[in-house]
Formats: sequence, structure tokens, C-alpha cells
Amino acid sequence: MVRPSPGLCRSLGFPRKPRRHRPPERARRADMKIGIIGAGNIGGNLTRRLTALGHDVSVANSRGPHTLKELADETGATPVRVEEAARGAEIAVVAVPLKAVPDLPSRLFDEAAEGLAVIDTGNYYPQRDGRIAGIEDEGLTESRWTERQIGHPVIKAFNGTYAQDILDRHRPAGDPGRMALPVAGDDEAAKRKVRALIEELGFDTVDAGGLDDSWRQQPGTPVYGLRGGVEAVTRALAEASPERPEEFRG
Repeated sequence: MVRPSPGLCRSLGFPRKPRRHRPPERARRADMKIGIIGAGNIGGNLTRRLTALGHDVSVANSRGPHTLKELADETGATPVRVEEAARGAEIAVVAVPLKAVPDLPSRLFDEAAEGLAVIDTGNYYPQRDGRIAGIEDEGLTESRWTERQIGHPVIKAFNGTYAQDILDRHRPAGDPGRMALPVAGDDEAAKRKVRALIEELGFDTVDAGGLDDSWRQQPGTPVYGLRGGVEAVTRALAEASPERPEEFRG
């Protein structure tokens, strides 16, 4: 068994136009500017939940704002170009396939708010993304590779979460059925911000260590896709092997 990192077993204990699906007082308490890059299953459902919680969400995809009208009408999110997605954002979510990460604008986060936290939800699937030498040959974790591509520190989260669970499986703090999500990253302030947001979304969190430890939550590991609580997620992270499974090699 691989020895877990020191942070592995730590976990937390516990205005634009108004949106018709949330009370105004909730919006005033929760409002944070969030940019989401990628409007697929994960990005789209995060847009739905975060707007429902009262956050000011801008969402972008590679096809342009005009293709996001339906999502915008449903949620109240603002559809924007990718170049504008992180403007003024306190949190940005990168939810695009790994093969698309190098094509993101080089100055994507220049106009973000101070202290921006960037969430990387991505996974490396060689059959979809092609062979990525930095991951395969250099041994970089998937999120470390992404971090180098975008030029900004990232926090790895949501990569092993079923998209529908974001909508259906959130629970209040203390509920025995509340799921926990692993969160990895080097920037402790950004990690705290991301963990607080995840807990607001209705999930517990487990500190999975630094970004170089994030192989513990990559595809093919015990925690990937696990619908468990804090204890189960902590145990699964500890049981992970650093060897990449054959089916996830290019």
C-alpha cells in the first residue's frame, strides 16, 4: 500500500438580473463571480447549481455565446466568449477535454479578480485526447500538466464526479448520505476557497494533498467515481497506486 500524503486525512468538519429560482436574500449572501469554461456535462451542471445558489456565473464554450442561449435562459448565467469567461472572477472552472487545454487563450486569467482559484475538472483519456507526452513520458499528473499549459495554479476537483450527481446527490451538512469529493492542490488559500464552494454545493471534501499527489484521484483509482463519505474517500485515496492503469495509457 502506498503511504498517504500528510494532507490526505484532513477534511473540513462540517447584481445582475434576479434569478427566478432563488430567493433574493440568498443571492445577497452567496453572490460570488464565477467563470466556467466548458459547458458540457460537468460545466453545464455546475452552471445550473451555482446560479441556483445565487452566484454570478459567466459560461463559455468553444462554439461561442450564441450556442449557450438555452442554458443561459434556463439558469440566468451570462454566456460569453472564452476570452471573457474569467474576467473579474474569484473562481474559474476549466471543464474542457484535455486535448483542448493547449488551445485556451494565453492570457485567459489576466483580468480575473485577485486571489483567483482555478478548478481543473479534467481527466486524461488517451483514446479521446491522443497521447500526451508530458503525462506519459515525464510522469506529470494530469492537473500538473494542465497547470503548465494554462500558466496558472489549479485545484483538482470534480474530475471523478458523475455530472448528474452535482444536480441530484447534494445533501445538507451532517446528512448521513452526504458524499465527499477529493480536492488536491498546492495553493492552500485557493484550496480552502474551492473546498468551501464544494461544501456550499452540498458535498463534503477531503484534502487529497498537493498537485503532485493528485494521481490518487485520476481515472482508474479507487476514488474515481466513488459515491462515498469522508471515511470512504480517505480510505480510497490511501489505497491508490501511482501506476497508471493500462486502459488509461496512450
